[in-house]
Amino acid sequence: MTDAGSGAAVADSRRASIAVFGDVIDDIVVRPLAAIRPDTDTPASIERRAGGSAANVAAWLGSIGAPVRFYGRVGRGDSAHHAALLGEIGVEAELVEDPRLPTGTIVVLLEGEGRRTMLTERGANAVLTTAEVGEWLWGEDPTGDRPLPALVHFTAYSVFNDADAVVDYQAFIARCRDAGITVSVDASSAGSLTDFGVERFLDAVAGASVLLPNLDEGRVLTGLDDPLEVVRALGPRFDVVAMTMGREGVVVCAPGLDATHVPVRPVDDGDPIGAGDAFTAAFLDDWLRTADAVSAALAGGRLAARALARTGARP
Repeated sequence: MTDAGSGAAVADSRRASIAVFGDVIDDIVVRPLAAIRPDTDTPASIERRAGGSAANVAAWLGSIGAPVRFYGRVGRGDSAHHAALLGEIGVEAELVEDPRLPTGTIVVLLEGEGRRTMLTERGANAVLTTAEVGEWLWGEDPTGDRPLPALVHFTAYSVFNDADAVVDYQAFIARCRDAGITVSVDASSAGSLTDFGVERFLDAVAGASVLLPNLDEGRVLTGLDDPLEVVRALGPRFDVVAMTMGREGVVVCAPGLDATHVPVRPVDDGDPIGAGDAFTAAFLDDWLRTADAVSAALAGGRLAARALARTGARP
């Protein structure tokens, strides 16, 4: 198995498998080389990279040797390209091409001191449904030769796209739980949570076992400010909550564990894109193996530090 910072790892068949579905994105990363000047040119570094929070989580899982499958939607002609990129990192990917919508695209404007502005076109991601994800999970292998995953992970971005999210996601999560599959969800975006509606989101993901917000998202979800109180408020709704706070570490709670602050090793400023997704990947992999939220948070912090030390959202 290779180090997460040096390429793909060989999946360890002894580890519990994880299925991830959700967004696939073409990132256009813009780093201005001088102060932005309206109505004229500003020199900049511009890079095109593969991204998408859900696809990034799958990529980081593959990089640490976790058996992982990914499902998503892309624009016409893009499936082979994105599947190959994920396959190189150990991810078994199935990507459906949408006949009308393009692959999702985000322009990421990096402005220094860890600040970033994101301009988003959801594209084909906007029409991904729980019905097709369910068919992928349960319907593609009628012989039953392929075992169901131990955990299914998705991001709130997929929930935000669904006009009937409360009904659709409650039914999907209930079916997973009936099959003995743990469900985890990343809260994704403080702004989008506000737009979508906090109670509506919490109703939609009711029954999920693991919630992974950052501090801004946790504050939106609870209306509270103190990190420990935020996690205590979310704890009754989920078995496990792991809330990231950048340099300030992580707050976790789990059965038998009150809200607990877990420090992380400080990291010099780096590329923040993908660090949260790397944390999620390592947290979920460790949690499935140890059922120890503190151990999982430390593992997540270590992989997030590696993500910060490199350029790009993926290993």
